[in-house]
Amino acid sequence: MSSRALRQPFSLRLTSNIFLALWCLIAAFPIFWIVVMSFKSPVDAFDSNALNVIFGPATLGGGKGLSLLDIILGIAVIWVTIVIATKNLPSMVKSYSRPGQEWFGWVIGALVVLVGFLVAFFVILPAILNVLNPWFGPLGRDVLGLTTEHYKTVWIDRGFSNNFKNSLIVTTGVVTVSLTVGTLAGYGLARSGSTLAFWILIVALVFRALPHSVLVAGYLPVFINSAEWLAPILGENAPTLYGKPFAVIAVLVAINQPFTIWMLRSFFQNIPAELDEAARVDGCSHFQAFRRVIMPVMWPGVITTGLFSFLLAYNDFLVTALLLDAQNQTMVPAIVGMFNRETTTTDQVVAVAAAVSITAPLIFLVLIFQRQIVSGLTAGAVKG
Repeated sequence: MSSRALRQPFSLRLTSNIFLALWCLIAAFPIFWIVVMSFKSPVDAFDSNALNVIFGPATLGGGKGLSLLDIILGIAVIWVTIVIATKNLPSMVKSYSRPGQEWFGWVIGALVVLVGFLVAFFVILPAILNVLNPWFGPLGRDVLGLTTEHYKTVWIDRGFSNNFKNSLIVTTGVVTVSLTVGTLAGYGLARSGSTLAFWILIVALVFRALPHSVLVAGYLPVFINSAEWLAPILGENAPTLYGKPFAVIAVLVAINQPFTIWMLRSFFQNIPAELDEAARVDGCSHFQAFRRVIMPVMWPGVITTGLFSFLLAYNDFLVTALLLDAQNQTMVPAIVGMFNRETTTTDQVVAVAAAVSITAPLIFLVLIFQRQIVSGLTAGAVKG
């Protein structure tokens, strides 16, 4: 069949592109708008005139703004970071990582890119611009109102960094446990043709469909009475798990594990069983074949599944709000609390800055792992 016969009619392509552009606009506008608001003074942030919100005349009048040179060089730094993260980093990780340890290369590479961007954007670039702006005349004059005081308030004065630390503990624990158990269980179920494996998957699917509140209610008495139950083992110093990140990790793993097992099983089924047999012939045990032969092929699927596990733990509100105390609260419930209790416009813009802050890690992860995510989703969609 010729390529012309397979080509879509112009009207269909036009309609599809219009709907896609409309969807992108609707999805991206709220993110763009709260980002703009978070860098303005309260007067500009809540101005009824959209142009005042964007250009920030009141913020600019307060001596806080960006010049055209600031904007150009700032965009250049962001663009270079995106190019490095999406084009250079994957090839460097593949070249310098040891066989079977690409995950470690990705972790180190992502941290290097992140730290490099933060240092370049927030330390080196401002120092350079302070020297260049006076030399460039009109290009060095502030034309766009912008202030970062709301981010300093939320991260330093409001202790949002502690909420970020708690979110990091919870997400790291959930992803680590989910992937460790999920890869082993998914591999075993994918290679097993027994009826028991089928029913295990069905039970896991039913368990995943349960409302989160049911699981929280079931675990709650266990966590509250944990000190009494652990006293015979740990003595009088036995801890109470209620209010601690470990309790949230346990519940979120229980919620997420069925999905992880199903998804990883689908990826493992796409890997020919002949690879296992060849490794066994070469003298590998079952676990050695899994670790040295199957897992290097599985990295796109593992990264994709890990990202979904990360999103579950990172964006969770119900479990974290019910099981964590104020000292150990993660970012999402903390932000909800800010919006619920703050009444002044200044406090509301601070809450908006906190909401913008939690989107940065998600965008960074997608930029770093976009190729693995697309490859993993494509592989998982072939069979399963």
